[in-house]
Amino acid sequence: MSLTDDRRTTGDGADLGAADDPELVHEAPAPAPPPPAWRRVAAVALPPFVLGVGILAFWYFISYGILEERRRFLLRPPHQVIDKGFLDWDAFSTILGGLWSSTKVALMGLSIAIAIGMFLAIIMSQARMAERAIFPYMVTLQAIPILAIVPLISFWFGTGQTSRVVVCVIIALFPIIVNTLFGLQSAERGAHDLFTLHHANRLTRLRKLMFPAALPAIFAGLRISAGLSVIGAVVGDFFFGRGEVGIGQLLRRYANRLEGEELLAAVIMTSALGVVVFWTFGLLQTLVIGKWHEPGSGGR
Repeated sequence: MSLTDDRRTTGDGADLGAADDPELVHEAPAPAPPPPAWRRVAAVALPPFVLGVGILAFWYFISYGILEERRRFLLRPPHQVIDKGFLDWDAFSTILGGLWSSTKVALMGLSIAIAIGMFLAIIMSQARMAERAIFPYMVTLQAIPILAIVPLISFWFGTGQTSRVVVCVIIALFPIIVNTLFGLQSAERGAHDLFTLHHANRLTRLRKLMFPAALPAIFAGLRISAGLSVIGAVVGDFFFGRGEVGIGQLLRRYANRLEGEELLAAVIMTSALGVVVFWTFGLLQTLVIGKWHEPGSGGR
């Protein structure tokens, strides 16, 4: 090839002269305009709305199409649940009072579980021997059915609010430990080497490297444990009946009296509490780490 050839090529054979020829330059495609606001709202709200309508239709089908009149107390239709469980203030205020009692128990149990779980996870992340000693017992505690230790809890802590909080702690503890430990151990080896090069101590390494890297995993564990704490509050209240009436006691009372409308209303409110607690921690996660941590799209 001549040195005076104005069609130069790179080492891999690419034609550099094409960049000087306006006929060979192709403009980059313009980005697609964003979809209108109504389409974005529909994409978010329409799928759960359609599924909800399908669930209501299936609910009516079971109540009127499958169950006979004398057995309809097993599943009252939705409009009767709304009428007696939500629009009747006496019944609804009782459910709200029990829900508030269970909410306090769930928050106390979750707070204690967070403190214990993060402390144990930090200890295990700093010493391999501590991880080997503690982790098997945490797995054992998680594997024990809570109903099997209810008598022991009642012997030690009575049948009041303390026992309900203990049940919440036992149920919500394991996800916090596992996710926090995983997050603390997920910092990159190269970053650890850099901290070692600068002679950083354990506290500095934990505060500036391991803990920030663990935040996504920590919040994942918190969201799981938040929902489990609500379950623990209901289960504990169901078995420990002394003290302030919670939603678990109301569920048992409505079931014993065959009050299907109030029972379903209490179940719906309990589910709503779990959803609110889960979304609250999701919002907190977005506020804390949403600026710098973006989860992968998974190819969607």
